[in-house]
Amino acid sequence: MSQTPPSTATPASSTTSNDANTMESTLQESRMFAPPAKVAEHAHISSIEQYEKMYAESIENPDKFWGEQAANLHWFKKWTRVLEWELPDAKWFVGGKTNLCYNAIDRQIDDGLGDQVAIIFEAEGMIDGKADVTKLTYNDLKREVSKFANVLKSQGVKKGDVVTIYMGMVPQLAIAMLACARIGAPHSIIFGGFSANAIRDRVEDGKSRIVITCDGSWRRGKVVPLKDNVDQALTMTDRVDTVIMYQRTKQGAPVTNGRDKDWDTLMADASDDCPCEELDSEDLAFILYTSGSTGKPKGIMHTVGGYMVYTYLTSKYTFDLHPDANDVYWCTADIGWITGHSYIIYGILPNRVPTVMYEGAPDTPEKDRFWEMIERHKVTKFYTAPTAIRAFMKWGDDYPDKHDLSSLKVIGTVGEPINPEAWIWYNQVIGAENCPIVDTWWQTETAGHMITPMPGATTTTPGSCTRPFFGIDAAVVNSEGEEVETNQGGILVIRKPWPGMLRGIYGDRERFHDTYWSKVPGFYTAGDGARKDENGNFWIMGRIDDVIVVAGHNLGTMEVESALVSHFSVAEAAVVGFPHDVKGTGVAAFVTLKPAHEESDELRKKINAHVAKELGPIAKADKIIFAEALPKTRSGKIMRRLLRDIAAGKEITSDTSTLEDRSIVEKLQAQA
Repeated sequence: MSQTPPSTATPASSTTSNDANTMESTLQESRMFAPPAKVAEHAHISSIEQYEKMYAESIENPDKFWGEQAANLHWFKKWTRVLEWELPDAKWFVGGKTNLCYNAIDRQIDDGLGDQVAIIFEAEGMIDGKADVTKLTYNDLKREVSKFANVLKSQGVKKGDVVTIYMGMVPQLAIAMLACARIGAPHSIIFGGFSANAIRDRVEDGKSRIVITCDGSWRRGKVVPLKDNVDQALTMTDRVDTVIMYQRTKQGAPVTNGRDKDWDTLMADASDDCPCEELDSEDLAFILYTSGSTGKPKGIMHTVGGYMVYTYLTSKYTFDLHPDANDVYWCTADIGWITGHSYIIYGILPNRVPTVMYEGAPDTPEKDRFWEMIERHKVTKFYTAPTAIRAFMKWGDDYPDKHDLSSLKVIGTVGEPINPEAWIWYNQVIGAENCPIVDTWWQTETAGHMITPMPGATTTTPGSCTRPFFGIDAAVVNSEGEEVETNQGGILVIRKPWPGMLRGIYGDRERFHDTYWSKVPGFYTAGDGARKDENGNFWIMGRIDDVIVVAGHNLGTMEVESALVSHFSVAEAAVVGFPHDVKGTGVAAFVTLKPAHEESDELRKKINAHVAKELGPIAKADKIIFAEALPKTRSGKIMRRLLRDIAAGKEITSDTSTLEDRSIVEKLQAQA
């Protein structure tokens, strides 16, 4: 499969299908960007021909391909079979014995790298106007992780016991999760922005009797009351008998005698000698509950061996990590999400490059905090969310322009498709047109990247996540499982097993089958709509559930949002459907304007005319609601379910505890 050579950058154009049974809007972005020569020259994957050869091998002979990759890591006992597959169940590296923590820490020490920096932690607050930075070597990590592993054992934690972790972005969070991995106790990490009800639900579902937390965490100079949330949660369940609390803010969090233990006190008496458990490749590594679920939480299960190999390899190739080239890697996600699990800790540490952890907000104390940190730590590989990029755009170029970002070599995006105009800004202002952008598509369920550019090989197009990763047989199909035509929208599926695939939903076999394997029988269904263009590149069109059916025509929300953001006045946009008397479903667009642009009916008309030009009249918004900001979680994701309620004029009754700013919703309700 050859790739069309890059063309001179030109404005986006669009076409609209007339087939009412497919997703209609197909924004045809024509700008193409070849990998910079300086990146390609030293990249692991340095040409599209090399990628295509390796990809073909991974699809045609997966046992050989994955066996060779797994052999680069440490195994106490080698596997007897690479894969056993009986749909929908996969077992990878069958009979192999290994340990995630050993490969994250001990393997580096064994090879004489113990004094190299593993984690660079930067606190939100400053000390005398200077950054508060802590660096942990692999030796430091082994000592602290071993001690906390022994702390867990002293509290009765055994192999197979689920340990709940609810902490801020501090090194102790990484230490706690690695300690669990060291002794074979699956962890269930809960994002620090979740409510007491969410903690209760996850504790109950995971049957966890121990919670590890902080007294609080810092966010924009204020304390997030983590321990208070845990205490409230535990009034609603009697399952937990032990809470270990790390004193981060020292704001006097309450202590319950007999149940609550102090982290530092326990660590002071703990031995730093704790060998890693030899775990079966298919032993449960962790449970992670998908965000935004309704009703009973959905605990995604990942196992040790396949997850370890897949996150190691995707990290190495997607970010082109080179330990001998002074790489410093920074993913801005929270470890409470799968992005943090895979691309702050488990995938990065085995690649032997320092990984940055940041505690706080991107605009504290000023809106240039991220760029200041990149300059300070000489970050070479940077991974953040499109929502953050759009916020940076709105804040203006002056903030990044104040800093030397020349250390950057590869920049990436995660969480949702990136609008072409945000892509272009990211490329020009942050990457100085010298850094490939790796726009990655994947999910909690997949463990790691599924469709992504190779930074030294792939010619990229703004808005497309490009080609599948090695071993990923991705396709766009109809409901019968038949591949649709080029540029026709359909259902994104994966047709073959891969090492990082989820092994189930904790305690709910039927839901696992119904959610992922029943929509298109025989294939893993991601829940996203997509199309594949003439160059073999994939375009994510939005969640299947978010496709808006307007007068019989199906619109992909992500492409409508891309059209909106491509208007010169628009900084950010979110599109949802709402009940409409005539059309059945109308299009509501929530729009944030760039500075120096004022809200007006005239501007609404101009924006809508622009959307009609880009995608066709059917995509015009029935409502354009101007907003100072969009409702987002602390991780930067737009809460579209709230926008749907606002557009429909419904009272909001769902949980809003993860919102960054509750007042944004109230303002939007007043306008809608």
